Amino acid sequence: MPAAVHRLRLAPSLLSADFAALGDAVRAVEAGGADALHLDVMDGHFVPNISFGPALVAAVRARTRLPLDVHLMISEPLRYLDAFQKAGGDTLVFHVESNSEPEEVVRRVHALGLAVGAAIRPDTPLSALDRFVDRLDQVLVMSVQPGFSGQSFHPEVLPKVRAARERIDRAGLSADVSIDGGVTAATATGAAEAGATFFVCGNAVFAGGVVADNLRQLRAAVEEGVRHAVR
Repeated sequence: MPAAVHRLRLAPSLLSADFAALGDAVRAVEAGGADALHLDVMDGHFVPNISFGPALVAAVRARTRLPLDVHLMISEPLRYLDAFQKAGGDTLVFHVESNSEPEEVVRRVHALGLAVGAAIRPDTPLSALDRFVDRLDQVLVMSVQPGFSGQSFHPEVLPKVRAARERIDRAGLSADVSIDGGVTAATATGAAEAGATFFVCGNAVFAGGVVADNLRQLRAAVEEGVRHAVR
């Protein structure tokens, strides 16, 4: 079957923004042309960090029309799906390494009327998605160990990105391949060339300079990767 045509999207991660000025950060990325917002939910169990929950997602939802990509780095995602749906999440991304049964999470998220993504750590094989990849709206390949912003990109995950893209296209599926962790203008080109279509970017957007300029640089890097891929 022919490969689906994917729109390349940038999703700034609010974990890297100034928590005392999140409203300003949301307005800046929206004005700068971001395609979605990524919200990292951490419980201190699945990952050694605690971030935020449904209340913050609801607060962000009230301030933007951008799609909210909610990354559930938590041990029991199944318990909290309803809460994040009510808070305004558009896509709920869970980890296959969590304690919840993946196929039940996928079924439940779709029953709530939301898109669903499955995330895998750098050391988790792509085969962990075999049983339900045809029901996913997003495959998220982590390019760092999840839990903290500001980490360096692990280039060894790029073959996994490429394999995910090939598998999805070969099956005629429409799922995005997402990359998250250390995504910068220097690393986004390779990720795009490998087949990523959804780019979670944190420090590269918020850690310095003008947000709109940073987003333009990231988008140019992604588009360069796509050009390399079609040569």
